[in-house]
Amino acid sequence: MSQDSILLAVEQGVATITLNRPQSLNSFNADMHEALRSALEKVRQDDTIRVLVLTGAGRGFCAGQDLGDRNVAPGEAAPDLGYSIETWYNPLIRALRDLPVPVICAVNGVAAGAGANIALSCDIVLAARSASFVQAFCKLGLVPDSGGTWILPRLAGMARAKGMALLGDKVKAEQAEAWGLIWRCVDDEALTEETRKMAEHFATQPTAGLALIKQALNASTTNTWDEQLDLERDLQRQAGRSEDYREGVSAFMEKRQPQFKGR
Repeated sequence: MSQDSILLAVEQGVATITLNRPQSLNSFNADMHEALRSALEKVRQDDTIRVLVLTGAGRGFCAGQDLGDRNVAPGEAAPDLGYSIETWYNPLIRALRDLPVPVICAVNGVAAGAGANIALSCDIVLAARSASFVQAFCKLGLVPDSGGTWILPRLAGMARAKGMALLGDKVKAEQAEAWGLIWRCVDDEALTEETRKMAEHFATQPTAGLALIKQALNASTTNTWDEQLDLERDLQRQAGRSEDYREGVSAFMEKRQPQFKGR
């Protein structure tokens, strides 16, 4: 599949979605949202896909919202930004979080505004050493959206979350790794290869079981202790009935590499 603003490629169980508006640092307009929504739905419906890689074309990952679509001339009515969030950004974040395969974000350059929070909503974030994360909302008198006010305190702690959100300073990839915002910072020239190796690993793993792990970890942020224990019980019961569990145990006993079927 190829659309002007979004590229989708699928090969050997690995889906790669590339944000493809490099002339505007892959910032979002309505057409790009539509194309990305369609691509994510194709990934969800394709049982052969076992991992998704999300990245950006050109020198940046994503600069967030295309402000050319938000410019307000003197005397014009103010735009309803809540409508934009409800229509586009919240469904996008939910779709990424709920996708039943691991989602790797390869941040190849700046990730700003909603672009930063879209990246941080993915399961594993690899960032080029030259990449940076910017909560640019405060520079426009806005509030971090796309899950930012929920994600940042949980990943980096409240003090760092407030510093990022209120100051809007760049956080370089190395600092993001040190703060626990991302999984790993790698040299720029190594980003593509590191992402490929991780994606190929996930393409051989028990995908349905990984989806249950995502479900459990996501629920842990709001569940009580007892609720989480009950959820672990229920999900483990489900996982234990899978063919991949049988294969994993058999491979362990037979001292061989497992051949998981995923979903």
